[in-house]
Amino acid sequence: MNYVTFDQSKKYDLILLGRVAVDLNPVDYNCPLDESTTFKRYLGGSPANIAVGLARLGKKCGFFARVSDDQLGTFVTKYFEKEGVDTSHIVRCTGGEKIGLTFTEIKSPTESSILMYRNMAADLKLDVEDIDEEYIKQGKAILISGTALAESPSREAALKAVMLAKKNSVPVIFDIDYRSYNWKNADEISIYYSAVAREADIILGSREEYDRTERLIRPGMSDAETAAYWHAQNAKIVIIKHGKEGSTAYTND
Repeated sequence: MNYVTFDQSKKYDLILLGRVAVDLNPVDYNCPLDESTTFKRYLGGSPANIAVGLARLGKKCGFFARVSDDQLGTFVTKYFEKEGVDTSHIVRCTGGEKIGLTFTEIKSPTESSILMYRNMAADLKLDVEDIDEEYIKQGKAILISGTALAESPSREAALKAVMLAKKNSVPVIFDIDYRSYNWKNADEISIYYSAVAREADIILGSREEYDRTERLIRPGMSDAETAAYWHAQNAKIVIIKHGKEGSTAYTND
C-alpha cells in the first residue's frame, strides 16, 4: 500500500531545509573532552547528513540553508558539491554569523556527549526571501528539520516552505530533531513543532521529541496514542525512535 505518493516527474527526490554545520570528533578516543588533543572535521547537522546519505544512495537532493561567509562555509558547500547535493539555494550570511560547531566527547565505547557552539548560528539566519516556490515545486518531497524552528528568521522561512509545499501538493516530512540550544522555553518548542507536525505527511522523532511537541496538546501520551493523534491530523506515517532499543513506524491504517 502506498501511504505517500511521490511525483516521479520531479527533478529532486528530496529538498531539505535546516542545519548545515561542522562536527569536530576526537581522534584520541576514550578520554574526556578536556583531555582530547586531536580532532577530525566532518560535515555536521542532521538534515545535511540526510542529504549526503541519500545522495550516496543515488538520490538527487536540494537544500535550503544559510552558511557562514568564511572558510568553514566554503568547506560545507564544497562537501555538498562533491557528494552531488545541489547548492544553488545555499546562501552565504552577510552579518558575520558563524557556522555551528559540535565537539564530540567519547569517554568509552558506551558513554559519549556533545558540546555545541551555536551563538549567532548561520543556519538560523535563513530568511523567508531565501525560500523559492519554483524550487519547492521541483521536489518529490520536502524535509523540515525542527532545529530550523528554534529562532527567527529561520522559523518563518521554514513555515513558509511548509505552506508552499502544501500549496503545490509536495509531501512534507518533519524531522523533529530537537537540540536544546537556541530555544527560549518549553512552550515555544511545543507551539512551533506542533504547527509543522500538523501539516506533515511523515513525522519522525524520539519519544522525548514527541513529548516536547505534545506538551501543550496532551502530555504523557503513549506511542500508540501519539501515532493515533497525528494520524488524525494529517500524517500518513509516524515514526517513533527509542535509541538502541529500535524504532516503530505507525501507518495510518
